[in-house]
Amino acid sequence: MKIYIYGSMAYDRIMGFPDKFAAHILPESIDRLNVAFNMTHLVEKFGGTAGNIAYSLALLGEAPTIIAAVGPDFDRYATWLEQNGLSRDGIKTVETEFTAGAYIATDSDNNQITFFNLGAMKERCDFTLKNDEKSLVIISPGNPDDMLHYSRSCKTLQIPYIFDPGQAIPVLSGKMIAAMIKGSFMVITNDYEMELIVRKTNLRQDIIMDQTGVLVTTLGAEGALIREKGSETRIPPAVVQKALDPTGAGDAFRAGLIKGLMLEKEVIDAAKMGAVCAAFCVEKEGTQEHHFTLEEFERRLKLFEAGRHGA
Repeated sequence: MKIYIYGSMAYDRIMGFPDKFAAHILPESIDRLNVAFNMTHLVEKFGGTAGNIAYSLALLGEAPTIIAAVGPDFDRYATWLEQNGLSRDGIKTVETEFTAGAYIATDSDNNQITFFNLGAMKERCDFTLKNDEKSLVIISPGNPDDMLHYSRSCKTLQIPYIFDPGQAIPVLSGKMIAAMIKGSFMVITNDYEMELIVRKTNLRQDIIMDQTGVLVTTLGAEGALIREKGSETRIPPAVVQKALDPTGAGDAFRAGLIKGLMLEKEVIDAAKMGAVCAAFCVEKEGTQEHHFTLEEFERRLKLFEAGRHGA
């Protein structure tokens, strides 16, 4: 089965704030917010939802096709992809724009504020999906028109797709979100994103469930909730050796989940693979800094499935 990942390729600038954001924000003055946070450090990493998911899938032995638009400053990232066995065949270069950039600030409670510069993602991708083999497409945050285009293409070609709107929700209309949910194989969000979707679409979660096959809601340190028609299952988190950075954990979870689907596992068992993959990610600072062999992954997965959840 071939995996296609549409989404962002970006340089992440990750910053740390030694206090709580909430301690410096006046709730009664939120309508005229003017606040500065002094960061203790800044590091630049390779990121973007498509890149992050593809990286963890490569660790799991897959070679997905990335569909994205990048700028002329992408060379360093392209070298990294090559080193990890990932092709840039589906990646379009836009000469007039920089590669997208995420500026991510994390406070002492692991709350995050992210600013994202679209850069080359403002341009549409030229990649054409073909239903010439068994495929799975994941549509993650990117150019809104491309997201809608690829969801329509998947439905026309009868290719199952996972709708993962994430940080694109603020720029997607409620109508667009509802259209992409309808007919999807799976919708995956975190709990906050699901609340935003409900508000923007005016659709209750039970109605959303009727429009898709599987609803996956990640809950951070509380694990994940898997809802299929007629059933609801809570997946606990996999314990990590030392949590350093939550950035990218959701993308790693998606990669593990997709790998499980490639192995024709039930969604619940695939989600357990997602939990283990996410655990490896949070042990490193950055979204593509973790590493494991298939043997190391399998060892942790067996512990998880045995109910020990340990590292």
